[in-house]
Amino acid sequence: MEQVVNKRAYELSKVGEITQTILIILGALLVPAFVPQLLQIIFGKASWIANNSQIVVGSIVNTALIITGINMKGWRNILLVATLPSLSAIGSGYIFGNLTKVTIFMIPGIWLGNLAIIMLMKILYVNKNINYILSAIISIVIKVAIIFGVLNIWMMFSVLPSQGTVANTLRNSMGLTQAITATIGAVISVLILKIVFKKSKN
Repeated sequence: MEQVVNKRAYELSKVGEITQTILIILGALLVPAFVPQLLQIIFGKASWIANNSQIVVGSIVNTALIITGINMKGWRNILLVATLPSLSAIGSGYIFGNLTKVTIFMIPGIWLGNLAIIMLMKILYVNKNINYILSAIISIVIKVAIIFGVLNIWMMFSVLPSQGTVANTLRNSMGLTQAITATIGAVISVLILKIVFKKSKN
């Protein structure tokens, strides 16, 4: 497993590796905390984009997750990127608003989903050399299935409400929205990788 975790698809200089690590980890920590506020300031609190900041933030975070899977090495970096976004989002309270306290229960599921998309991209695309699109589709489906599955387990045991507005919002946030943002993240990631990085011959 260590060999799998420590392999990446694209060549980087030492400076490039350090820069990539800093940008991704800081992005995972800062984007969920500050981007929703910036959207409110720029577009207004009542605007569609401010009220749907999860789409913007989620797309950026999923880009970070996928690039981490493809081009970052080491368990420490992987675990940091998998866990920091949800802690930052819930800690700031801007993305989920009044549902922030409720979504605390979803942290384990989000962590597992994030870790799944990172590791599956690393296993399928980097180590098995499976086509990027197929690797991304499998990784996204598994991530969404984990997060939505955890939500339904909590609902089944009445930890979270299973009916009403809150339940519908949670299902949308942890289901369809996760699929949309992960897909957007996959598209952004492949564009970044094609433009910025040189494919490794190893």
